[in-house]
Amino acid sequence: MSQTPLIDRLIDTLKYLPGIGPKSAQRIAFYLLSRDREAAHRLADALHSAASDVRHCESCRNFSDTPCCPLCASGKRDTSLLCVVESPADVISIQRGGSYNGQYFVLHGHLSPLDGITPANLGMDALKVRLNDGDLKEIVVATSTTPEGEATAHYIGEMAREFGVKASRIAYGVPLGGELEYVDGNTLSLAISTRRDM
Repeated sequence: MSQTPLIDRLIDTLKYLPGIGPKSAQRIAFYLLSRDREAAHRLADALHSAASDVRHCESCRNFSDTPCCPLCASGKRDTSLLCVVESPADVISIQRGGSYNGQYFVLHGHLSPLDGITPANLGMDALKVRLNDGDLKEIVVATSTTPEGEATAHYIGEMAREFGVKASRIAYGVPLGGELEYVDGNTLSLAISTRRDM
């Protein structure tokens, strides 16, 4: 524990961030307070604005500060192709690869009954609406290769078949048990271009 409740609160709050333990949280807090108060104010302002104004895109469920995100609003994307990913970080990774020009659907997780994460928690009803609108020809499932990611991919593949939409799974280059967010853009580009039927 530190000397003041405000510093304790700051350190405890920073520990909520993924990958930040007690020592890292303390180091960040002390850095912001002793070396860069202006950065601390900018960080606080950015966090407040994002927490207040960022919502889910009405079409793809990615994070957006407008009702429709820039990718969905673009008239240049292939509306017959939909890539389903687990997180907004996966969208960024695939976009970095540069070979995919379809639309996205962000689940914000994967099926995990033991953790209470069901299809309803992942927006599967909204995905069914997208599958039923008649414009989609193919759905590319780009969930991680963890057991939960594979179960989610299987569920989505079955759902796509019910609507007569081709389902494919990203292929080469993504390591077994890996998270897409940590895979480089070229590897993801290859995985998208060599996808396979499910």
